[in-house]
Amino acid sequence: MSDYQALMARCEARLAQLAAQAPIKTTPLAEKLEAEGISRRDFMKWSALTTTALALPLQFAPMVAKAAEVADRVPLIWLHMAECTGCSESLIRCDTPTIDTLLFDHISLEYHETLMAAAGWQAEENLEHALEAYKGQYLLAVEGAIPTANGGHYLTVGCKGHTGMEIIHETAANAAAIVSVGTCAAFGGVQAAAPNPTDARPVDRVISQPVVNLGGCPPSEKNIVGTLMYFIMFGKLPPLDMFNRPKWAYGARVHDNCERRGRFDAGEFVETFGDEGAKEGYCLYKMGCKGPYTYNNCPTERFNHHVSWPVLAGHGCIGCSEPNFWDTMADFETSLGRRELHSLDKTADFIGGAILGATVVGIGAHAVASIFAKDNKEEQE
Repeated sequence: MSDYQALMARCEARLAQLAAQAPIKTTPLAEKLEAEGISRRDFMKWSALTTTALALPLQFAPMVAKAAEVADRVPLIWLHMAECTGCSESLIRCDTPTIDTLLFDHISLEYHETLMAAAGWQAEENLEHALEAYKGQYLLAVEGAIPTANGGHYLTVGCKGHTGMEIIHETAANAAAIVSVGTCAAFGGVQAAAPNPTDARPVDRVISQPVVNLGGCPPSEKNIVGTLMYFIMFGKLPPLDMFNRPKWAYGARVHDNCERRGRFDAGEFVETFGDEGAKEGYCLYKMGCKGPYTYNNCPTERFNHHVSWPVLAGHGCIGCSEPNFWDTMADFETSLGRRELHSLDKTADFIGGAILGATVVGIGAHAVASIFAKDNKEEQE
């Protein structure tokens, strides 16, 4: 049996198991889609696009559709730690409902401090009930870093005054899978930037269970929903890179798929914001773009109904999906030049520092050579 056949068999068994369970929600997904004017054809197109995004063969598209329909069998607990709620905003802030936002609503969202109507003691009871009723079954999503200094008391949540450390240990203990949503939860974010007085840490440095890291400030809603869909389909975590990010979303550099890549190769760079090069869509590398050092699918997935992303809008990538980017990628509008890179062209195996150094130098040399080539061409003309 081939790997894909084994994966398909696993998916079929998983979906059959979920379909046999009683739904937690009462309204089928088809009715929700119809109420919002989303046709079955649109839904199947979404399924095909999601299948492609997850790097699966198109034969899995009907299974993606089925997984979306039975998603109401999967309880979801979403925690807010030290963060700004921007990751939740990335998912739900749309001018009109999309299949992604409807699917997020269709999943049995048992606890989400921003979206739930309950507050105070009632909210605490909702969380306690979900932890007990769905022990070993729920998917745990965490948004935000975990302050650990002073016994974790830099972050207390709820009427009982539990620390973030207490909450994450309690909820992670019986979770079927754990997803760190956004760079704060995945790598510490701005809370963990130097000097880090609260000793804020990413989720996987506070608990011992496996964690999927969805880097990004914020991550794309496609990366959030896609990861949830993968768990629903297969009942396990997706293949991960060396920083525990899903390979299907973080397997390529921003630089490789950037619409300005051709300008980089041609040596056409923006020199100052607002100059003629900026108006013509020249490369932003000299203005501090960290695209060559950053792994994410921003150029292909974009934000706000696939409308745009920072580089298309005119500002360089700041490397927000990389570990410690607040410290290692700053200044955000200055080119890095030669530096030690922790992620550039690495695989799961260790790659020697000399090779990394050569790779970085290669990028710098490529940029410099492109600039000289352009200058020589202009002199000849």
